[in-house]
Amino acid sequence: MPHRWSILRPLLYWLGCLAILTTILAACGGSATPTSNATGHTAAFNVQNQTASNTQGGQSTNTQKDSSTLSTPQYLIRTLKVDLSVKDTRAAASGLQTWIANDDPLSSSAGTSYQQIGDNLYIVSLTFSVQAQRYSDVYNYLRDYTTRNAGHLNGFDETVQNVTGTYVDTDSRIQNLKAEQARLQDLLSHAQALNDIITIEQRLTDVEGQIETLETQLNTLKSQVTYYTVTITLQPIRSFSPSQPVPNTGWSLGQTIHDAFFASVTVGEGLLNFLIWLLAFAIYIVPAVILLWLLWKWYQRSQESIYAPSSVATARPKSTPLPEPETHQTEVK
Repeated sequence: MPHRWSILRPLLYWLGCLAILTTILAACGGSATPTSNATGHTAAFNVQNQTASNTQGGQSTNTQKDSSTLSTPQYLIRTLKVDLSVKDTRAAASGLQTWIANDDPLSSSAGTSYQQIGDNLYIVSLTFSVQAQRYSDVYNYLRDYTTRNAGHLNGFDETVQNVTGTYVDTDSRIQNLKAEQARLQDLLSHAQALNDIITIEQRLTDVEGQIETLETQLNTLKSQVTYYTVTITLQPIRSFSPSQPVPNTGWSLGQTIHDAFFASVTVGEGLLNFLIWLLAFAIYIVPAVILLWLLWKWYQRSQESIYAPSSVATARPKSTPLPEPETHQTEVK
């Protein structure tokens, strides 16, 4: 028995170790598979998250670019010219002034002109400055004005000028000059030498002058891009008779007599007008004629007094030839 136990003891020991090792390996293999799966899921999740983050980052970058592009303000100068034909131009002008004042309380009238071309017929010109925010309302109202009111749209012209580059460049130049102005003021406060002070002051004066000029230009641009000019011209609709008589080009006795009588009356009126004008100006003409006549008579007398003595003195009597003696011949018979 002791001999057998001594033989079986090592065998049982190694069998136990083998069983324990098998159990450990089985346990390690079972746990390794879930771990690897979990690791794979985790890696895939990280990749998906990274891809999603990259996609979102790209989208956000594009969105930022688009938003930066869209957020860049556009500075535009718009001018609108409208030509309308209406029945009553003065009433239409009053209505347009009231509507624009109600739609845009900050609008202002830049001028109004009336030109009479007939009996109760006027050409009216209106000029307004409207806010850029309310310009679209005015644009649409004037475009559709003739559909709501009797009339005709003769012309509708809009001019757009983009001054964004000029506006941004002017503003940036002002900012740079103001920064230089601040540096020059700081240098001037620490300058000790007289030449340095004079040089800095000259440059500072130059910079301040440039700033004032550019600010004036920028304020003008701000006014032009903030308020748009709208010019409205109203012309009257002239009424014509529906049927015009056809002119008769043939000869007509009655028409000829009428024309002759009309011509004679016209000539008589002309002569009568001439006599009336002559009578009205007689108070000037008669004294002038009398004065000229007196001057002419005086001139004639003066000429006669000058040339009469000399002509008498120089005149010589002409010798009269003596008559020849008559010779009487007596016939001898």
